[in-house]
Amino acid sequence: MKIDFAKLQDQYQLYKHEIDEAIQSVLDKSNYIMGEEVSQLEASLQEFTGVNYAVCCGSGSDALLIALMALGIKAGDEVITTPFTFIATAEVIALIGAKPVFVDIDEDTFNLDPSKLEAAITKKTKAIIPVSLYGQPAEIDSIQGIADRHGLRVIIDGAQSFGARYKDRCDSCLGDIATTSFFPAKPLGCFGDGGAVFTDNEELAEKLRSLRVHGQSKRYHHKLIGFGARLDTIQAAVLKVKLSHYAKDIALRQKVARTYSVALQDKDIMLPRTATNMTSVWAQYSIRSKNRDTLQARLKDKGIPTAIHYPIPLHLQECFSYLGYAKGSFPIAELVSQETLSLPMNPYLSEDEIGYISENI
Repeated sequence: MKIDFAKLQDQYQLYKHEIDEAIQSVLDKSNYIMGEEVSQLEASLQEFTGVNYAVCCGSGSDALLIALMALGIKAGDEVITTPFTFIATAEVIALIGAKPVFVDIDEDTFNLDPSKLEAAITKKTKAIIPVSLYGQPAEIDSIQGIADRHGLRVIIDGAQSFGARYKDRCDSCLGDIATTSFFPAKPLGCFGDGGAVFTDNEELAEKLRSLRVHGQSKRYHHKLIGFGARLDTIQAAVLKVKLSHYAKDIALRQKVARTYSVALQDKDIMLPRTATNMTSVWAQYSIRSKNRDTLQARLKDKGIPTAIHYPIPLHLQECFSYLGYAKGSFPIAELVSQETLSLPMNPYLSEDEIGYISENI
């Protein structure tokens, strides 16, 4: 048996007629930049999440960057985040001249550990970026409480978790600003790069809209320093179609995760855990194994693709050596990075495929 990790082609074929029709509509109008489909998608995202304002942009990285800019984070400021995430989370902090400050993760959820947060706050700290890793929100109430006590802003990096819920709220409604990514392999993905920023604050929403179009308030009038961070109209059209089916896809992902957890419960591995007060959209189903490399090689031989998210924590990446961290600085992130292995995860994995993966594990 040969298994497809993400089954992107399967999803396209499922919604092919609607997607092709939506793309053709954009081609017929030739409204490739900021066409009406972008604002239509934003309205649909607001309805889906319950947030007041959704602002689409060019990528998940763009979303994080304009979120920091909208909150006035600048050179010399410090922003706390997790070392166990994709590099974009910390990269954007460095890009605007601020300093990424890392805090270790919770071993059960792989998300930022609130109990270790307060010790990292200094007079220069201006914001916290919790990441909803693998599709599960961080423990936001604890993080928000600490942020409120210290007058800090909170940006949710929800690149992997769009549609997840925390205490019956969509995670796009959390923090001062929440972000997501529509990279093709994400739970809700387009056919290229794409992202969005969410807030309930009208003033921040206006800033975000301006920042994504070079800081314009109106054409050729630039109130702010921004950059080109627009979402292409074709990508908006694709996302609008896929969003209409997304609740069903989330339910299917959750069913796949439950099936995995039953099939793998007696194996010599650690299974992912979801906190009782939240749901995951299962961007990844990531197990932990003391023999990860051997297991990965065996699965590859059996036609089972896997991925390692992430093999090197950010504090040990060469580009962040200037921060002065060393091996041992964040032991849980370092341990997890050596053991975690992501199995095929998509809404269309069959029970037979999951059974085959389980048997080979």
